[in-house]
Amino acid sequence: MTDHHQHSMSEGSDAGEEQATAAAPPALTGTEGATQSPGGPTHRETERPSVLQQILSGSALMSVLAFVLALVIGGLLIAFADQDTREAAGYFFSRPTDTLGAAWSAVWDAYVAMFRGSVFDWKAATFAGMIKPLTESLVFSVPLILAGLGIAVGFRAGLFNIGAQGQIIVGAIVAAWLGFAFDLPVGIHLLVAMLGGAIGGAVYAGIPGLLKARFGANEVIVTIMLNYIAVYLISYVLKQPTFNPGRTGQRSPAVSADATYPLLVPDWLVPGNTFRLHWGFVVAILATVFVWWLLERSTIGFELRAAGANPAAARTAGMSVGRVTVITMLIAGALAGLAATGQVLGTERSLTAGVAASYGFDAITVALLGRSRPLGTFFAGLLFGALKAGGFLMQSQTATPIDIVLVVQSLIVLLIAAPPLVRAVFRLPAPGPRVRRPSRSTTTKEVTA
Repeated sequence: MTDHHQHSMSEGSDAGEEQATAAAPPALTGTEGATQSPGGPTHRETERPSVLQQILSGSALMSVLAFVLALVIGGLLIAFADQDTREAAGYFFSRPTDTLGAAWSAVWDAYVAMFRGSVFDWKAATFAGMIKPLTESLVFSVPLILAGLGIAVGFRAGLFNIGAQGQIIVGAIVAAWLGFAFDLPVGIHLLVAMLGGAIGGAVYAGIPGLLKARFGANEVIVTIMLNYIAVYLISYVLKQPTFNPGRTGQRSPAVSADATYPLLVPDWLVPGNTFRLHWGFVVAILATVFVWWLLERSTIGFELRAAGANPAAARTAGMSVGRVTVITMLIAGALAGLAATGQVLGTERSLTAGVAASYGFDAITVALLGRSRPLGTFFAGLLFGALKAGGFLMQSQTATPIDIVLVVQSLIVLLIAAPPLVRAVFRLPAPGPRVRRPSRSTTTKEVTA
């Protein structure tokens, strides 16, 4: 009887321990092969998140602090590049305030000029001239936002799409050709050119997507190589009679007026209007909303995020990771192709060898700064558009090298990729796992037992 009673108590204890283990929070039990002692977690064999997941998992505060720190370091470079500061540094130990004052003036004047050239120029003679810098920032932001959204979609799926530059070029070639080679009705012509640019970028991005899905090719290497191919492709295209009847190899025929983005501020509304802001900015807003819906509300968006978070688990759940990879690259390429239309159908209105500028590479920084979230990418694109627009006035007014803007962008990438460095500079605590504390009743029961 006693043995039977002890055996029943043992079975009940085992069952209770199994129920307690099953009910424990993931932070205590682990979800990926964690081993645990009754006293708490002692060893984990969990799979470490990838570098991309670690970068994208940072908070918005890290992005803001990374930008602020990049501006501070950029200010130091501006001070070192200033002639007056270097001269005052020659007698720093006798009059240190001269050096500090000259450095402060150089940094202040440079950043004030950047603000005037990107947001609001209070020294302009007319109100239109005052707000023109803001419109220029929006113009520069259009291709950055669209291409950045494409990069962000790839990041959310766990893909390093480094080929936005080539996808922009191919999209620009197709959009320009449809814009000047055909005569279509008003409205339809613009839609056809936009659709052609998106399809061109999607097809070019689909190549690395298909190679990765079918043969396991590394998308980073393939997209980088395709960037080089696109650069030589546009040089070849611009030498053909169709794209360059004069054989100068510099610019294609102008896109038809029916295939260009209308101006958001028409000439009749503002006398002497010189605004270049066009409806491509509205397209960028609509694309941001679409990408948000795609990632957060659609079935393919769920599969995309699942494949990016854990491809093995996605396969176990019955998802085709290869199919998701191809679809992701097609969407990313289509957005990059739309970014090309902002140039070809909006500002340049023709095809040139430098139509893509550095937008494809800057879009990577935009997506990283925006944490691959649609809204974050949108505001990051606005910020980088402002940096581009303000850099010109900064250079002309203060003789500060415009390369400082590129340095700031590079520093942002570096700091976003190293959150511990940002936390160390601002003395922020490192994020740790949240462990649920035992309730008061549970503690009382344990003490009583």
